[in-house]
Amino acid sequence: MKKRVGIWIRVSTEDQAKGESPEHHEQRAREYAKFQEWNVVEVYDLAGVSGKTVMENAEAKRMIADIKRGHITGLIFSKLARLARNTKELLEFADLFRLHSVDMVSLQEKIDTSSPAGRLFYTMIAAMAQWEREEIADRVKASIKIRAKLGKSLGGAAPFGYEWKDNKLVKSAVEAPVRKLMYELFAEHKRKKSVARMLNAQGYRTRNGSKFTDTTVVRLLQDTTAKGLYRSNHTYRDGAGKLLPKPEAEWVFTPVEAIVSEELWKECNDALDARKADRPIGPKPVHLFAGKLQCGCNPEKPQRMYVFSRSPKYVCPECRNKIPIETIEKVFLDALKEFYIAEASIKAHLESSNQNLTDKKNQLVAHERQIEKVQAEMGKTYQLYQKDQITPEGFGRIYKPLEERMKQLTDELPRLQAEVDSIGMRQVSAEEVVSEASNLHQHWYEYGSEEKRRILDSIVMKIILSPDEFEVKWAYLPSSEELTKRQRNLSDSSPRRA
Repeated sequence: MKKRVGIWIRVSTEDQAKGESPEHHEQRAREYAKFQEWNVVEVYDLAGVSGKTVMENAEAKRMIADIKRGHITGLIFSKLARLARNTKELLEFADLFRLHSVDMVSLQEKIDTSSPAGRLFYTMIAAMAQWEREEIADRVKASIKIRAKLGKSLGGAAPFGYEWKDNKLVKSAVEAPVRKLMYELFAEHKRKKSVARMLNAQGYRTRNGSKFTDTTVVRLLQDTTAKGLYRSNHTYRDGAGKLLPKPEAEWVFTPVEAIVSEELWKECNDALDARKADRPIGPKPVHLFAGKLQCGCNPEKPQRMYVFSRSPKYVCPECRNKIPIETIEKVFLDALKEFYIAEASIKAHLESSNQNLTDKKNQLVAHERQIEKVQAEMGKTYQLYQKDQITPEGFGRIYKPLEERMKQLTDELPRLQAEVDSIGMRQVSAEEVVSEASNLHQHWYEYGSEEKRRILDSIVMKIILSPDEFEVKWAYLPSSEELTKRQRNLSDSSPRRA
């Protein structure tokens, strides 16, 4: 399959005055692509656009979108300065290209990252980007630590029971009594769920209006702010947005007005520690097919199968159907091998997968149109009320049902969007895994448990086990060209009869 590339043209008016026409740059790039036997599928024309900043340009955004959806796997341009003169943007472009395995080809600097020599450029750019990120991070860290030591807000919400006033943390007249009551109830009953239930029964709620849970109670009981020590600079978010703890050496404690005495705080936390010590220590075992394997005993409501403590089998909690852990892995591998060499199964899956995504997108569009329609009806009703063409009673009768329906529609919208995102993401994100799929069944036992689970998450939606059937619902397949090549390879490697 030929490489699909785009051509990036950005020639300033000053360059054009010197005779460097956009047509010339495009033709030069096309010739290079022709020599490399690549297909030029897109041209991004930014002729006359300033190089000071280009990432917000419509053509640049189109190019980035094409990279992210895999439409192009390489970009040809005349020289680095034509891609971006802004060093920060050049680094961002390079990071983006490397992340999506897209090659950069700069004709003047003779950089072609599709070649081993050209890949050195990515290494240098990565080093520069890492250095710049670390420099920025160090400056931010230093600033945060100074602000924390001064007791100033770092931008986060105040702990429950407190509020920020004039950049200082002070007790909240509304929340502080509830926070104090929480400690008193726990000291008396020693049960976190009981405390949450009693707080809710008395009409108390969290800051966002939710009911208290045992998790929230434990978190607030353990927070040192209540005893007069506000802890800051103790967490950070990684690249995936996950909140992680910082080393204790970086934590900063600032004295604030206490809500409870240190003795009461210690009594509650000693009780929590004692209960924790009574529980068995150690991570729960994670089984490879957990969450994927379902029993087909009830087609209307498939039951997930679990491996219970010290059991060597997956078990259906409803019908007690069982299958050994080792057996399910072997049966799955047989299904995997059969699937990738079965042309009819491949065609059926591709059609089903594409239709499923199309149906979900259509459903989402229809849902969004319903929201627009209800919004329009609400607007018309309100205008009639403003013009005294409808009584307050009539307004209420018409507007309230529309308002309730709007809430139902808007509550449902994120779920539909997440479903479309999830289906689309599976089709895109599994590319790396399925690139080696033709030999997957041969090398399966060489992978570690984490790698196996990553592969399962990428290519399998669910597995249904019935007394007479084992059905795998596949989430992703490679391209038809890859499948054709793999089918040929499998045929060539099969033993031939004399």
